[in-house]
Amino acid sequence: MIELIQEYWRPFLYSDGVHLTGLAMTMWLLSASIAMGFCLSIPLSIARVSENRWLRWPVQFYTYVFRGTPLYIQLLICYTGIYSIAAVREQPLLDAFFRDAMNCTLLAFTLNTCAYTTEIFAGAIRSMAHGEIEAAKAYGLSGWKLYAHVIMPSVLRRSLPYYSNEVILMLHSTTVAFTATMPDILKVARDANSATFMTFQSFGIAALLYLAITFILVGLFRLAERRWLAFLGPAH
Repeated sequence: MIELIQEYWRPFLYSDGVHLTGLAMTMWLLSASIAMGFCLSIPLSIARVSENRWLRWPVQFYTYVFRGTPLYIQLLICYTGIYSIAAVREQPLLDAFFRDAMNCTLLAFTLNTCAYTTEIFAGAIRSMAHGEIEAAKAYGLSGWKLYAHVIMPSVLRRSLPYYSNEVILMLHSTTVAFTATMPDILKVARDANSATFMTFQSFGIAALLYLAITFILVGLFRLAERRWLAFLGPAH
């Protein structure tokens, strides 16, 4: 065990001497995909609850597809499937994009988490008290101002407990990144196991790293909930 840690602690934590690996790579994949998915999900969630079917139906179809298929298959399609199309390879920009494993991985992760986050926010929009919206309209707010100043701030606060679960599930989902040769925590554990045949120790270290990240994320979301959801607690 000690020999394994001495030899692989750098790859497990941050680098193999040339590239990001292990914990650093996992955190980069998680933070980048979550950030992009979050930004995309806000306008999509508004479109998802729109009365205009031409706005609502495409978003509904997108979330249905990405929530109804495994992330592993989505990654394979982005990493190898799309690049196998001749029209993609003939376009210089698309060719350069889909030849990069990082781009393909982030694309699959972002689209996946965006679909789930869109449905979380859309559900929160639908569950808003009608009185809150009517009160805002009485003050002259409508259109984008109503969403920017009243609806979305309330939605983001109320969605925190559900969104925290999505972030943690996305952390666990990053384990499929090794399929696209990304050197995340699991990829380093697999390499260590292949080289040393210390299966329990190699994957045990990986499990402890994921547990540590999850513990920190849960703690951060708990703090956020205490701050931004305090108004939902019992009055004193």
